Amino acid sequence: MDVYLIDGTYELFRHFFAVPAAADVNGQDVGAVRGVLASVLSMIESGAKYIGVATDHVVESFRNDLYPGYKTSEGVSEELLAQFPVLEDALQAMGVMVWPMVYYEADDALASAAVKAAKDEHVGQVIICTPDKDLAQCVVGTRIVQLDRRRDIVRDEAGVVAKFGVNPQSIPDYLAVVGDSADGFPGVPGWGVKAAAMAFSQYPHLEDIPKDWREWHPSIRKARVLSESLFNGWNDALLFRTLATLRLDVPVFDTVENLHWRGPRENFEEQCRRLNASNLLDRVGKIKSIAR
Repeated sequence: MDVYLIDGTYELFRHFFAVPAAADVNGQDVGAVRGVLASVLSMIESGAKYIGVATDHVVESFRNDLYPGYKTSEGVSEELLAQFPVLEDALQAMGVMVWPMVYYEADDALASAAVKAAKDEHVGQVIICTPDKDLAQCVVGTRIVQLDRRRDIVRDEAGVVAKFGVNPQSIPDYLAVVGDSADGFPGVPGWGVKAAAMAFSQYPHLEDIPKDWREWHPSIRKARVLSESLFNGWNDALLFRTLATLRLDVPVFDTVENLHWRGPRENFEEQCRRLNASNLLDRVGKIKSIAR
Protein backbone atom coordinates (compact mmCIF):
# COMPACT_ATOMS: atom_id res chain seq x y z
CA MET A 1 0.00 0.00 0.00
CA ASP A 2 1.06 3.61 -0.60
CA VAL A 3 0.23 6.44 1.80
CA TYR A 4 -0.65 9.92 0.53
CA LEU A 5 -0.18 12.86 2.91
CA ILE A 6 -1.65 16.11 1.65
CA ASP A 7 -0.73 19.67 2.62
CA GLY A 8 -4.25 21.03 3.03
CA THR A 9 -3.03 24.55 3.75
CA TYR A 10 -1.09 24.72 0.50
CA GLU A 11 -4.01 23.25 -1.42
CA LEU A 12 -6.50 25.71 0.06
CA PHE A 13 -4.26 28.69 -0.70
CA ARG A 14 -3.60 27.41 -4.23
CA HIS A 15 -7.26 26.90 -5.02
CA PHE A 16 -8.28 30.19 -3.42
CA PHE A 17 -6.18 32.08 -5.96
CA ALA A 18 -6.82 29.70 -8.86
CA VAL A 19 -10.58 29.07 -8.94
CA PRO A 20 -13.56 31.45 -9.06
CA ALA A 21 -15.37 32.29 -5.85
CA ALA A 22 -18.46 30.18 -5.18
CA ALA A 23 -21.03 30.66 -2.44
CA ASP A 24 -22.57 28.09 -0.14
CA VAL A 25 -26.23 28.18 0.90
CA ASN A 26 -25.45 30.95 3.39
CA GLY A 27 -23.57 33.09 0.88
CA GLN A 28 -20.10 32.33 2.25
CA ASP A 29 -17.31 31.89 -0.28
CA VAL A 30 -16.38 28.19 -0.46
CA GLY A 31 -14.81 28.10 -3.91
CA ALA A 32 -11.41 27.01 -2.58
CA VAL A 33 -13.01 24.36 -0.36
CA ARG A 34 -14.87 22.87 -3.30
CA GLY A 35 -11.66 22.92 -5.33
CA VAL A 36 -9.68 21.05 -2.68
CA LEU A 37 -12.45 18.49 -2.17
CA ALA A 38 -12.57 17.85 -5.90
CA SER A 39 -8.78 17.51 -5.98
CA VAL A 40 -8.68 15.00 -3.12
CA LEU A 41 -11.57 13.11 -4.66
CA SER A 42 -9.65 12.85 -7.93
CA MET A 43 -6.84 11.13 -6.02
CA ILE A 44 -9.31 8.63 -4.59
CA GLU A 45 -10.77 8.05 -8.04
CA SER A 46 -7.22 7.37 -9.28
CA GLY A 47 -6.76 4.66 -6.66
CA ALA A 48 -5.37 6.36 -3.57
CA LYS A 49 -6.61 4.32 -0.62
CA TYR A 50 -4.66 5.66 2.35
CA ILE A 51 -4.93 9.43 2.75
CA GLY A 52 -4.31 12.05 5.44
CA VAL A 53 -4.69 15.83 5.17
CA ALA A 54 -3.01 18.36 7.46
CA THR A 55 -4.23 21.94 7.81
CA ASP A 56 -3.25 25.04 9.73
CA HIS A 57 -6.49 25.55 11.62
CA VAL A 58 -4.70 28.49 13.22
CA VAL A 59 -1.80 30.04 11.28
CA GLU A 60 0.16 30.92 14.42
CA SER A 61 1.98 28.09 16.20
CA PHE A 62 4.49 27.43 18.98
CA ARG A 63 7.17 28.88 16.71
CA ASN A 64 5.70 32.35 17.19
CA ASP A 65 6.69 32.08 20.85
CA LEU A 66 10.26 31.28 19.82
CA TYR A 67 10.68 34.10 17.31
CA PRO A 68 8.47 37.21 17.15
CA GLY A 69 9.05 37.64 13.42
CA TYR A 70 7.66 34.25 12.53
CA LYS A 71 4.75 34.16 10.09
CA THR A 72 1.25 35.10 11.26
CA SER A 73 -2.18 35.38 9.71
CA GLU A 74 -1.71 39.12 9.28
CA GLY A 75 -2.47 40.09 5.70
CA VAL A 76 -4.22 36.81 4.86
CA SER A 77 -7.68 37.32 3.39
CA GLU A 78 -10.52 36.76 5.85
CA GLU A 79 -12.41 34.99 3.05
CA LEU A 80 -9.55 32.50 2.86
CA LEU A 81 -9.10 32.02 6.61
CA ALA A 82 -12.84 31.39 7.00
CA GLN A 83 -12.62 28.42 4.64
CA PHE A 84 -10.22 26.39 6.79
CA PRO A 85 -12.82 25.03 9.27
CA VAL A 86 -15.26 24.48 6.40
CA LEU A 87 -12.66 22.40 4.55
CA GLU A 88 -11.79 20.39 7.64
CA ASP A 89 -15.43 19.51 8.34
CA ALA A 90 -16.08 18.65 4.70
CA LEU A 91 -13.04 16.38 4.41
CA GLN A 92 -13.99 14.55 7.58
CA ALA A 93 -17.51 14.09 6.21
CA MET A 94 -15.99 12.71 3.02
CA GLY A 95 -14.28 10.09 5.15
CA VAL A 96 -10.75 11.49 4.97
CA MET A 97 -8.45 11.69 8.00
CA VAL A 98 -7.77 15.35 8.84
CA TRP A 99 -5.25 16.92 11.24
CA PRO A 100 -6.25 20.55 12.01
CA MET A 101 -3.20 22.07 13.67
CA VAL A 102 -3.33 24.73 16.39
CA TYR A 103 -0.18 24.40 18.53
CA TYR A 104 1.86 22.73 15.79
CA GLU A 105 1.85 23.46 12.06
CA ALA A 106 0.47 21.39 9.22
CA ASP A 107 4.05 20.63 8.13
CA ASP A 108 4.74 19.10 11.56
CA ALA A 109 1.74 16.80 11.19
CA LEU A 110 2.84 15.76 7.71
CA ALA A 111 6.38 15.06 8.93
CA SER A 112 5.13 13.05 11.91
CA ALA A 113 2.71 11.07 9.75
CA ALA A 114 5.38 10.38 7.11
CA VAL A 115 7.89 9.01 9.60
CA LYS A 116 5.28 6.91 11.37
CA ALA A 117 3.81 5.50 8.16
CA ALA A 118 7.26 4.63 6.82
CA LYS A 119 7.85 2.41 9.85
CA ASP A 120 4.99 0.16 8.79
CA GLU A 121 6.42 -2.72 6.77
CA HIS A 122 3.18 -3.01 4.81
CA VAL A 123 3.61 0.50 3.39
CA GLY A 124 5.29 0.58 0.02
CA GLN A 125 5.86 4.30 -0.29
CA VAL A 126 4.91 7.47 1.56
CA ILE A 127 4.06 10.37 -0.75
CA ILE A 128 4.00 13.86 0.81
CA CYS A 129 1.88 15.95 -1.52
CA THR A 130 3.37 19.44 -1.32
CA PRO A 131 6.07 21.48 -3.06
CA ASP A 132 7.04 23.08 0.29
CA LYS A 133 10.81 23.02 0.69
CA ASP A 134 10.48 22.46 4.46
CA LEU A 135 9.16 18.94 3.84
CA ALA A 136 12.27 18.04 1.83
CA GLN A 137 13.91 17.23 5.17
CA CYS A 138 11.55 14.24 5.51
CA VAL A 139 12.53 12.58 2.24
CA VAL A 140 14.22 9.21 2.71
CA GLY A 141 15.61 7.42 -0.33
CA THR A 142 12.67 6.44 -2.49
CA ARG A 143 10.54 5.39 0.49
CA ILE A 144 9.41 8.87 1.58
CA VAL A 145 9.11 11.25 -1.36
CA GLN A 146 7.59 14.61 -2.17
CA LEU A 147 5.02 15.05 -4.90
CA ASP A 148 4.29 18.42 -6.47
CA ARG A 149 0.88 17.55 -7.91
CA ARG A 150 0.52 20.79 -9.84
CA ARG A 151 3.77 20.26 -11.75
CA ASP A 152 3.62 16.45 -11.57
CA ILE A 153 7.12 16.27 -10.10
CA VAL A 154 8.17 13.50 -7.71
CA ARG A 155 11.25 14.30 -5.66
CA ASP A 156 13.11 11.48 -3.91
CA GLU A 157 16.38 11.82 -2.00
CA ALA A 158 18.42 12.17 -5.18
CA GLY A 159 15.94 14.81 -6.32
CA VAL A 160 16.40 16.80 -3.12
CA VAL A 161 20.16 16.78 -3.61
CA ALA A 162 19.73 17.82 -7.24
CA LYS A 163 17.48 20.75 -6.27
CA PHE A 164 19.16 22.06 -3.13
CA GLY A 165 22.67 20.63 -3.33
CA VAL A 166 22.39 19.02 0.10
CA ASN A 167 20.96 15.85 1.59
CA PRO A 168 17.50 15.94 3.22
CA GLN A 169 18.91 15.83 6.76
CA SER A 170 20.76 19.09 6.09
CA ILE A 171 17.69 21.03 4.93
CA PRO A 172 17.02 22.67 8.35
CA ASP A 173 20.66 23.85 8.52
CA TYR A 174 20.44 25.05 4.91
CA LEU A 175 17.27 27.03 5.62
CA ALA A 176 18.77 28.41 8.83
CA VAL A 177 21.45 30.32 6.92
CA VAL A 178 19.53 31.00 3.71
CA GLY A 179 16.35 32.06 5.49
CA ASP A 180 12.74 31.46 4.59
CA SER A 181 10.70 34.51 3.66
CA ALA A 182 7.47 32.48 3.68
CA ASP A 183 8.03 31.60 7.33
CA GLY A 184 9.38 34.99 8.30
CA PHE A 185 13.01 34.44 9.30
CA PRO A 186 15.87 36.09 7.39
CA GLY A 187 18.77 33.66 7.65
CA VAL A 188 22.40 34.70 8.14
CA PRO A 189 23.72 37.79 6.32
CA GLY A 190 25.88 37.01 3.31
CA TRP A 191 24.72 33.42 2.95
CA GLY A 192 22.98 32.56 -0.30
CA VAL A 193 21.79 29.28 -1.74
CA LYS A 194 25.09 28.56 -3.52
CA ALA A 195 27.21 29.13 -0.43
CA ALA A 196 24.84 27.08 1.70
CA ALA A 197 24.83 24.21 -0.79
CA MET A 198 28.62 24.16 -0.94
CA ALA A 199 28.98 24.30 2.84
CA PHE A 200 26.39 21.71 3.80
CA SER A 201 27.39 19.32 1.06
CA GLN A 202 30.70 19.13 2.94
CA TYR A 203 29.46 19.61 6.50
CA PRO A 204 25.99 18.12 7.16
CA HIS A 205 25.14 20.36 10.12
CA LEU A 206 26.07 23.73 11.57
CA GLU A 207 28.13 22.14 14.33
CA ASP A 208 30.25 20.32 11.74
CA ILE A 209 31.54 23.54 10.18
CA PRO A 210 35.10 24.34 11.39
CA LYS A 211 35.34 27.54 13.40
CA ASP A 212 38.62 28.37 11.70
CA TRP A 213 37.75 29.39 8.13
CA ARG A 214 41.18 28.24 6.97
CA GLU A 215 40.10 24.67 7.67
CA TRP A 216 37.06 24.92 5.39
CA HIS A 217 36.89 22.84 2.27
CA PRO A 218 38.64 24.64 -0.62
CA SER A 219 35.49 24.46 -2.78
CA ILE A 220 33.73 26.97 -0.50
CA ARG A 221 34.34 30.48 -1.78
CA LYS A 222 34.61 33.53 0.50
CA ALA A 223 35.12 31.21 3.48
CA ARG A 224 36.47 33.96 5.71
CA VAL A 225 33.50 36.27 5.15
CA LEU A 226 30.98 33.46 5.54
CA SER A 227 32.68 32.20 8.69
CA GLU A 228 32.66 35.61 10.33
CA SER A 229 29.00 36.12 9.48
CA LEU A 230 28.00 32.67 10.68
CA PHE A 231 29.81 32.66 14.00
CA ASN A 232 28.92 36.27 14.79
CA GLY A 233 25.30 35.30 14.30
CA TRP A 234 25.61 31.80 15.71
CA ASN A 235 22.69 32.00 18.13
CA ASP A 236 20.42 33.30 15.39
CA ALA A 237 21.48 30.46 13.11
CA LEU A 238 20.64 27.89 15.78
CA LEU A 239 17.28 29.55 16.41
CA PHE A 240 16.44 29.64 12.72
CA ARG A 241 17.34 25.96 12.42
CA THR A 242 14.96 25.19 15.28
CA LEU A 243 12.23 27.07 13.42
CA ALA A 244 12.98 25.13 10.24
CA THR A 245 13.12 21.72 11.92
CA LEU A 246 9.81 19.88 11.69
CA ARG A 247 8.46 18.10 14.74
CA LEU A 248 8.01 14.36 14.59
CA ASP A 249 5.97 13.92 17.77
CA VAL A 250 2.58 15.22 16.63
CA PRO A 251 -0.26 12.77 17.45
CA VAL A 252 -1.55 11.76 14.03
CA PHE A 253 -2.84 8.17 13.95
CA ASP A 254 -2.63 4.91 15.85
CA THR A 255 -2.06 2.68 12.82
CA VAL A 256 -1.89 3.25 9.07
CA GLU A 257 -5.32 1.63 8.83
CA ASN A 258 -6.72 4.82 10.32
CA LEU A 259 -5.91 6.44 6.96
CA HIS A 260 -7.84 3.85 4.96
CA TRP A 261 -10.58 5.62 2.99
CA ARG A 262 -13.77 3.55 3.23
CA GLY A 263 -16.26 5.98 1.80
CA PRO A 264 -18.07 9.08 3.07
CA ARG A 265 -19.80 9.49 6.40
CA GLU A 266 -23.54 9.87 6.75
CA ASN A 267 -23.30 13.66 6.93
CA PHE A 268 -21.47 14.03 3.61
CA GLU A 269 -24.68 14.53 1.69
CA GLU A 270 -25.64 17.38 4.03
CA GLN A 271 -22.18 18.91 3.63
CA CYS A 272 -22.50 18.81 -0.16
CA ARG A 273 -25.91 20.46 0.06
CA ARG A 274 -24.51 23.29 2.20
CA LEU A 275 -21.60 23.74 -0.21
CA ASN A 276 -23.86 23.70 -3.26
CA ALA A 277 -21.66 20.86 -4.51
CA SER A 278 -24.01 18.11 -5.61
CA ASN A 279 -21.46 17.11 -8.24
CA LEU A 280 -19.10 15.93 -5.49
CA LEU A 281 -21.84 13.76 -4.03
CA ASP A 282 -22.50 12.27 -7.46
CA ARG A 283 -18.81 11.50 -7.97
CA VAL A 284 -18.49 9.81 -4.59
CA GLY A 285 -21.58 7.79 -5.34
CA LYS A 286 -19.99 6.45 -8.51
CA ILE A 287 -16.81 5.33 -6.84
CA LYS A 288 -16.79 1.64 -6.12
CA SER A 289 -15.54 0.58 -2.75
CA ILE A 290 -11.90 0.68 -3.85
CA ALA A 291 -10.67 0.50 -0.28
CA ARG A 292 -12.27 -2.87 0.44
